Amino acid sequence: MEKGRKRLAVLVGCNYPNTRYELHGCINDVLAMRDVLVKRFGFDPSHVQLLTDAPGSMVMPTGANIKAALENMVQQAEAGDVLFFHYSGHGTRIPSVKPGHPFRQDEAIVPSDFNLITDIDFRQLVNKLPKGASFTIISDSCHSGGLIDKEKEQIGPSTIKSTPSSSISNYRPKTIPFQSILDHLTSLTSINTLDIATHLLEFFGVDASLRFRIPQIELDLLESLKPDEGILLSGCQANETSADMNGIEGGGKAYGAFSNAVQMVLKENKGGLSNKEVVLMARKILEAQGIEQHPCLYCSDGNADAIFLWQHTADESD
Repeated sequence: MEKGRKRLAVLVGCNYPNTRYELHGCINDVLAMRDVLVKRFGFDPSHVQLLTDAPGSMVMPTGANIKAALENMVQQAEAGDVLFFHYSGHGTRIPSVKPGHPFRQDEAIVPSDFNLITDIDFRQLVNKLPKGASFTIISDSCHSGGLIDKEKEQIGPSTIKSTPSSSISNYRPKTIPFQSILDHLTSLTSINTLDIATHLLEFFGVDASLRFRIPQIELDLLESLKPDEGILLSGCQANETSADMNGIEGGGKAYGAFSNAVQMVLKENKGGLSNKEVVLMARKILEAQGIEQHPCLYCSDGNADAIFLWQHTADESD
């Protein structure tokens, strides 16, 4: 069946304005991606939903709003559809709740209200996809490797010897440490506990991540038992940070280093590129820029070589 009958996207940019965690390039990242989706990949503008925390924003990128937008997108999907989610903002790592994994950490993104969305939430969304639809995620955030729980690693932790420390100073890592998130949630709930699930459930209730709402035995049932149509292009490895470049020194716009690298790859290559090619080319650009983060790819073997967003042949002349 030909791919790409219907194209749907949710784009989320969180700059966290007027907070100590403020970033500068995340909204620019998703605005740039919206243009590319429409002009190059044939997305209908009315099928591209944008959630940002810009002043005056009608729909804030809270945990509940982001999940509702993604759920709605997945529910609309039919065989042959192309779904896309681009997130630019902070990420974090949380201690695993799995028994016997005391030192393991799991990945999450940090919406504007700190209602964490975890790898389990993305696994559940991918599991709901109808057969023949694809769901591509770009996460330009720290610790974004592995953001779809149990998705197969295709391009992972770099085996290349590390480059010298970056001399670039005009950037901020897109991470909020777990302890800072715990402190913030404690200030909201006034509950004296180190258990983040208690805080999230108390403050957000049913809008909290599945990871904190359902028993571990049920979480185990969510794992991927066969190759699926989830495709994650992460801005960095699970143990790395992603850079938010403030753009001030060059007099230009602020941007996320990975989002910008993807934009450069697409601009320089008008034809269809595989998911693997997009990630490897983005790695080369970041390395040339002296930015120490290694984008990764998580998906089935078939989707590693599949064309990014199933670009049509007709689009190649655009």
